[in-house]
Amino acid sequence: MRIVLATGNKGKIKEFKNLLPNDDVIAFSELLGEMEIIEDADTFKGNAIIKAQTIFEKLNDENVIVISDDSGITVPALNNEPGIYSARYAGEDASDKDNLYKLIDELNKKDIKETSAYYTACIAIVHKNETYTVHGWMHGQVINQTRGEKGFGYDPMFIPNGFNETLGELAHETKQAFSHRSQALELAKKVIGVIL
Repeated sequence: MRIVLATGNKGKIKEFKNLLPNDDVIAFSELLGEMEIIEDADTFKGNAIIKAQTIFEKLNDENVIVISDDSGITVPALNNEPGIYSARYAGEDASDKDNLYKLIDELNKKDIKETSAYYTACIAIVHKNETYTVHGWMHGQVINQTRGEKGFGYDPMFIPNGFNETLGELAHETKQAFSHRSQALELAKKVIGVIL
């Protein structure tokens, strides 16, 4: 089955390909070229739907399945930042590292060494002009330092519940077993199984 991902994030593309090994997973840019999609909703769900519907319409192929995800990290002690702004927390053209270090700076401003946080992933699925959404969450703690080189985004500062290591230190297979995106994708697979 051909699944088109409505994302340009290389980390997410790699993760989706690993999570869907039996499907033909392709980034939209390989079919449509690079393009920017304005994500101006105020929820993860709203932004995921915008991305998936935009790519589905551009592809103009009813048989394709378009999947998008909008995800991020929320820190209640920082007024629920960065939330939906996770990918551009340090500015529009910020890198993963820029965002990571901004979140560490914000923790340090409040003299917080460790506090609860959670990742959210909303996956939108568009097929034959129908839109479906599912969510996954991963709870844990953020720390005011980076540990490990694995993963991407805020992974080097996030310790999932039940572990002593950050996602930057844990093996990819370990993270994949319980991550917010994995949980959402398991639900998405069930939706895809019903609609096909």
